[in-house]
Amino acid sequence: MNIGDVSSRSGLPAKTIRYYEDIGLIKPLRSANGYRSFVAADLHRLAFLGRARALGFTIEDCRTLMALYRDESRASADVKHLAQEHLSKIEGKIRDLQTMHDTLSELVKCCAGDDRPDCPILRDLSGISAALS
Repeated sequence: MNIGDVSSRSGLPAKTIRYYEDIGLIKPLRSANGYRSFVAADLHRLAFLGRARALGFTIEDCRTLMALYRDESRASADVKHLAQEHLSKIEGKIRDLQTMHDTLSELVKCCAGDDRPDCPILRDLSGISAALS
């Protein structure tokens, strides 16, 4: 398969596939004329990487996951530990987003949204407390 075929089948852009090759995550064969030649195992690895990236794993996490996947003597505890660390980061981001949501919701609720210049949203963004205005 050429890069266009693999791109279509994996759902990954050709640029991403080239990048994964550049950083050593995949190693397609090269024909005499230098063109990449992908086999079914490459497509499987690319699907694996695409799914891992869609779940938010970093490139280094993906490198570790690929190594664990290839290692038939791996301990599933190692995989679980990596996934648990990532899940903890996601949960932290969710908490941060919920805090941002709550703050912005309150500011929007407090803003009259009329023709007056007073705006609690801008006041909050400027750092000026309500007591000073």
